Amino acid sequence: MAKATYMKLKGSQNLRLRLLLATLSATPVLIDDIRHDDTWPGLRPYEVSLLRLFEKICDDCVVEINETGTKLKYKPGIIMGGKNLVHDCGVGRSIGYFLEPLIVLGLFGKKPLSITLKGITNDSKDPSVDTFQSTTLSILKRFGVPSEGLKLTIRNRAPPPHGGGEVELKIPIVQNSLTAVTWIDEGMVKRIRGLTFTSRVSSQFEHTMRYAARGIFNRLLPDVHISTYHSKTGKSPGYGISVVAETTSGCFISADTAVSYGRGEESGEDKDEENNDLMPPEEVGEQIASVLLGEIEQGGVVDSTHQGLLFLLCALCPQDVSKIRVGKLSPNGIETLRHIRDFLGVKFVIKPDPSTETVILKCVGCGLKNLSRKIS
Repeated sequence: MAKATYMKLKGSQNLRLRLLLATLSATPVLIDDIRHDDTWPGLRPYEVSLLRLFEKICDDCVVEINETGTKLKYKPGIIMGGKNLVHDCGVGRSIGYFLEPLIVLGLFGKKPLSITLKGITNDSKDPSVDTFQSTTLSILKRFGVPSEGLKLTIRNRAPPPHGGGEVELKIPIVQNSLTAVTWIDEGMVKRIRGLTFTSRVSSQFEHTMRYAARGIFNRLLPDVHISTYHSKTGKSPGYGISVVAETTSGCFISADTAVSYGRGEESGEDKDEENNDLMPPEEVGEQIASVLLGEIEQGGVVDSTHQGLLFLLCALCPQDVSKIRVGKLSPNGIETLRHIRDFLGVKFVIKPDPSTETVILKCVGCGLKNLSRKIS
């Protein structure tokens, strides 16, 4: 058997994206110099947890890490999917960090994927599980992913540092390949929906965040509804809000944040807890309303956090032209475009549209077919 040739990469940045693209394109990767100059060199616990998650849903994948954790060899296997899987995400990063690669991998599995993830559901770094439920899954439907069996059930919400949340994700497989899209009409905002949550703090905080956010939204449109949720099982005090704007052409633009005490040394302090003073709930509501309005103002069919996913889905389409419109390209979006070029050989034509200050991207997909599925 021929020896596998490894694609050589350096550094710890974009590890998740690299592993995802390596698995989809069946490219073995060798990543060197992972935080080799840091006080704590090597892979972080949450990155090792991500590798374990990949092992759970793939068959025959090989992971080798050296003693210091600064060198990683990853040989992808066949994506199997599977029923009733359980994964503890730990408390290094929130569940959103693990969901992003999972939803793409699950589509190209042998069987539909059903997995329960435990850990932190809402924090200020990664998209919250509410954003996934309202926005991310609807983007998948645009690309021809069947809506039967595509579901995220949130059983418990919990902020950092101790977690205690739980969600169940169900992803169907695509029968052959995704569908190419022409998606350039962002439409006008017709309604705003949202959810505030609290854990181990007064439930009055929910109403304060709601009124603050609605105070800004209601000046612009009447159809605003923000519901509340008080977590009884979260292990740490915290509160947060996620809002999503739906447009007349069926686009969803979202923003979310959560405020809690930091995780301490392990993964760098969050911005919110200097001197253990948390941002007051009223300011949280106003800030997230402003962030959402900023995302809407930028234009584009998705918000800046979903650009990477949108480009990736376009690149995985059959060999047909996809055309999409986004606002200002985010750093994550630009990195995703570079990695797509390296792993899948798909290049995007990027054309600014000065009249709306947006960017139109076109590409011909790489024609990835779901070869793992059973041929009935």
